[in-house]
Amino acid sequence: MHYVASYLPAAVVTNEHFTRLNGLASDWITERTGIRERRKAGPDENANTMAIAATHALVAGLPDFNPASINLIVAGTYTPHDTIYTAAHAVQRELNINEIPVVSISSACSSLLNAIEIVEGYFALGKASCALVVVTEHNTAYNNEEDTMAGHLWGDGAAALLFTKERLAPTDLRVVQVLTGGAAPMGKADEAVTLKPVDKGIVMPFGRDVFQQACTYMARITQQLLDANGLTVNELSYLIPHQANLRISANVVKQLGLDPARAVNNIERLGNTGCAGAAIGLAEIWPNIKQGDNLIITVFGGGYSYGAMLLERQ
Repeated sequence: MHYVASYLPAAVVTNEHFTRLNGLASDWITERTGIRERRKAGPDENANTMAIAATHALVAGLPDFNPASINLIVAGTYTPHDTIYTAAHAVQRELNINEIPVVSISSACSSLLNAIEIVEGYFALGKASCALVVVTEHNTAYNNEEDTMAGHLWGDGAAALLFTKERLAPTDLRVVQVLTGGAAPMGKADEAVTLKPVDKGIVMPFGRDVFQQACTYMARITQQLLDANGLTVNELSYLIPHQANLRISANVVKQLGLDPARAVNNIERLGNTGCAGAAIGLAEIWPNIKQGDNLIITVFGGGYSYGAMLLERQ
């Protein structure tokens, strides 16, 4: 991976907004979720515009890179602005790169890693050599803020990641391995978290089941990834968990025996930004990553889907 950049809307919504709206105390929200504030897209923003903004941030951070060399775009979101003219198409049009593959996917909050697996497939088949992955979520477009069970969880944001088949710079991260899976037969996967655009939008009637399954699968897949690559948890420089709930992250860290200081969390400031959350976290720590560092991104999504990716700076 050559580079990553993110985009966050300017508007900040604090917990006090929900106190005024439906009586939920700020401390109650923070105690149960870790969230103190979140970002909200403006009236003229959506999943497509945020994907474009993240892409512009990536290009701006690579002044010597020619975007015309991109020959694959993969976008992930479960909160699309348009299910036909997708975020991937919007980014392609903005970059003005014609006649390349563009793919949009959704595997809930696991979309980031499944998008990267698509890139791996295109690279392996020789169908692409420079890929842009964009993950973008406009949760507030679908959210019901008056829902006292989950209305206070969601934030908006996007991230863009550039992958090249050949190493371009010493700061590149090597994708060592990606492991993903689906656990739809487990628990209440079919109803724990749903988003039916023509119905109620995002609802989470069984948050406890989500919590339990996320803790189980994120810890398990991370340990499997470490074992498969002969690494101990002490050799892990950073763990970037899906930003769904700070208590989930803490539970996973405890199960793994990881130093909590090595866990990357942005949920306190950004809320649950869906499949973009871990990528935003990677962008935030990018300047601090040094040679020899090992990183794992681990995710869990409603539905249920899960995965982990091991990255290394050589």
